Amino acid sequence: QVQVVESGGGLVQPGGSLKLSCAAEGSIFSRLDMGWYRQAPGKEREEVASITAGGTIYYARSVKGRFTISRDNAKATVYLQMTSLKPEDTATYYCNSAPRGYFPTGQGTQVTVSS
Repeated sequence: QVQVVESGGGLVQPGGSLKLSCAAEGSIFSRLDMGWYRQAPGKEREEVASITAGGTIYYARSVKGRFTISRDNAKATVYLQMTSLKPEDTATYYCNSAPRGYFPTGQGTQVTVSS
């Protein structure tokens, strides 16, 4: 079954850190470009970061220097290390292929940055 399961979200104070994980099911994970996306209430879903099968990385301007995307093909998992979190990072975070669409949308993981 082709699916992704996101985890690692939570409530954190401004300036704090979280590490998100995305476990993927599917035999071709290592050949997929993967991305992290987020959607805040009332806003469109946006791409936060992506990593190609070959390891090329892209970050949205809003998170560059604070977030780090990585992948472990042996575990079919992609990670998002988030540091120096800001209230505007509050959103539900999803992972999928990049561009989106190979996997059905997962349940996401909620990140709330608040004091």
